Amino acid sequence: MKTLNIPQTEQKRVVVVGGGFAGLTLVQKLRKSNYQVVLVDQNNFHLFKPLLYQVASAGLDESDIAFPFRRVFQTRRNVNFRLGRMLRVKPEENLLETSTGSVTYDYLVIATGCVPNFFGMDHIEQRSWPMSDIGDALRIRNSVLRNLEKAVIATSEEERNALLNIVIVGGGASGVEIAGALAEMRSYIVPRDYPGVNISSMHIYLVEGRDKLLATMSPETSSDCLKVLEKKGVNVMLNTAVKDYQDNRVIFGDGTSILSGNLIWTSGVKSEAVEGIGNSETERRGRILTDRYNRVQGFDNIFAIGDIAITDDPQYPAGYPQLARVAISQGERIAANLIAVSKGKPMEPYEYRSIGVLATVGRNRAFAEWGKFRIKGFMAWLAWCFVHILFLLGVQNKIKVFSGWVWNYFGKDLPVRLIIGCGVPCKDAK
Repeated sequence: MKTLNIPQTEQKRVVVVGGGFAGLTLVQKLRKSNYQVVLVDQNNFHLFKPLLYQVASAGLDESDIAFPFRRVFQTRRNVNFRLGRMLRVKPEENLLETSTGSVTYDYLVIATGCVPNFFGMDHIEQRSWPMSDIGDALRIRNSVLRNLEKAVIATSEEERNALLNIVIVGGGASGVEIAGALAEMRSYIVPRDYPGVNISSMHIYLVEGRDKLLATMSPETSSDCLKVLEKKGVNVMLNTAVKDYQDNRVIFGDGTSILSGNLIWTSGVKSEAVEGIGNSETERRGRILTDRYNRVQGFDNIFAIGDIAITDDPQYPAGYPQLARVAISQGERIAANLIAVSKGKPMEPYEYRSIGVLATVGRNRAFAEWGKFRIKGFMAWLAWCFVHILFLLGVQNKIKVFSGWVWNYFGKDLPVRLIIGCGVPCKDAK
């Protein structure tokens, strides 16, 4: 395998795989350090995933939530970006192999996040729309809008139902957010843009296998979220498992089914195996087990942070919440520890501190929890907006997103109702 072209220096080299919240924070904190930093990612941009659902529901353009790495680090000569996908690690050689070449390291940090978990259901994996990257969000937007166009000229009720019905699987934050956004699209956009479509024929279903929505939040918040979604016209199905998806029918565990050409999958994530490291065989998501210093167990110079890691912390046997703020704080801690090591000082263990949970279900409607403190409604929605704008990269992106929200709020409009490309025919409703 060829070697990646990286400038040779006297500096020790930190290789970071993955430019999500954890990896990007780490690189930013090391940009003025004495280390040479190499960031490897299969995309050339950082993606602000908490707003991915707004791209999928035509509220934001994809460029609003994606920021090129080379623009972030264009003035930092000790930071090198290389496009590529991690293939394997050879710890005995301090070598990382990627799809575009190999690179040696003094310290390796794995921050590649998670991928959708379809729990072995092949038909669902092949025909549903997950929501984990820009491509997924654009495919959801294309599918929903294209099926609305087809519904205008549909010749039978069964065909029209298949085109209009939307089934969302997963009642976590991503599921309730996309459900609320699509419900608002049905209420405000469809009657104006598609006068030939009767919105009473457009049903939105949110399916959750457990007995509550937003499982990481309080029962009171879960109940309030359910009421808000039902008021918006979302059909919430709790204690319901999806087993298959064939012939545009979503099939449930009890044998019943719903005709739908739009199946959106937000139910569960898992970690991809890292060859040479060994993911946990007992942890249900296959995450990499680390110590309290975020070091991969068995290695002194390999770390894992963010969604791909589970820390050996007795207080959190199921791992820390897979939230952006947790990933950011882990990136900050590793950066501080590496800088300390370069100065001959000891590292400090990572200490998780709860920073609250936020979820929104549309205009004026959100939920926020910090321990026992809870707010909902308009004030929670303002808090949600502030936090997301705060952590979004780039002044231009902040302005574009904020102005888009203002336009949507007052005009009840979605500014990006574009069908881009021809899509994937096998996933269109016939």
